[in-house]
Amino acid sequence: MVDLQERLAPAIAESPAVVARCQRLLQGFKAAGRPVLATEQYSKGLGPTVAPLRSGLAPEEIIEKTAFGAPREAAFEAALQRHAGVTAWLVAGMEAHVCVLQTVLCLRARRIKVTLVSDAVASREPLNKALALRRMAAGGVTLTSSALVLAGGLGQAVGTA
Repeated sequence: MVDLQERLAPAIAESPAVVARCQRLLQGFKAAGRPVLATEQYSKGLGPTVAPLRSGLAPEEIIEKTAFGAPREAAFEAALQRHAGVTAWLVAGMEAHVCVLQTVLCLRARRIKVTLVSDAVASREPLNKALALRRMAAGGVTLTSSALVLAGGLGQAVGTA
C-alpha cells in the first residue's frame, strides 16, 4: 500500500472509497497470512498512514521513504528480501501518477510481477490516474479490481504493497 497518508488523503476526492477498499484488502491478506507492506512518503510532511489501515499493520510493515519509487529505499528492498518467496505483488495507493507509478515501474524493472488494484489507487486529478493506469499496463502490469482480488482468492505467492 503506497502512501495512504493522513495529510494526503483529504486532497484526493476518491480517498474514502480507496481507503475502504484497501482496508478490505488488508483484512483479506492478513486473514490469508499473506505479507503486506505500506509506505509513507515523508511522514513528517504528509503524516502517518491513515488510521483505519495503520491499526491493521505491524510497525515493521510500514516503511518510511523519500524516493517516489519505494524499491529505491533500502528498507523497502530489505522488506522485499524478507519476502523473497513472494513472486508477485499487488499494489494500491496514492498518488497513481507519482509514487504508485514509480513503485510499480521499479518493481517491474526488477522483473517482479505486479498487479495493480485499479479501484484502490487514486490521484488528485482523474486524468492523471487514467494516464498512469495506461502507462503501467503498457509496462506489463496487470490491472484488476479489489472485488476480483477478494472473490478470486489471494493466490499462494502474492503479497500486497
